[in-house]
Amino acid sequence: QVQLVESGGGLVQPGGSLRLSCAASASAFSIYAMNWYRQAPGKQRELVASITSGGSKNFADSVKGRFIISRDNAKKMVYLQMNSLKFEDTAVYLCNAFYSALSGKQYDYWGQGIQVTVSS
Repeated sequence: QVQLVESGGGLVQPGGSLRLSCAASASAFSIYAMNWYRQAPGKQRELVASITSGGSKNFADSVKGRFIISRDNAKKMVYLQMNSLKFEDTAVYLCNAFYSALSGKQYDYWGQGIQVTVSS
């Protein structure tokens, strides 16, 4: 079982920045792909950014050039640096850890989510 705890959310003005952090309890943290999702009211959950165990990164088109994802395997942390925030970035942001074993078994864990509100 892996526990994920997000922090760093809050209220920010348009154009501002926030850094989200996700602390993981996984003993084998480095094998997990780490993802940040978000869910706005009335909308489907959206994959915002991901970083693989090897460090490859992907971003949703809506955040490319504005968001940066990183991980620190020694600290078992993943971060989402959010810059140039827009009203439409307002959502609950969720940290996700995912691993697919060679056996086919998948390990999929979620944090409780943290609110990010972009408002003037």
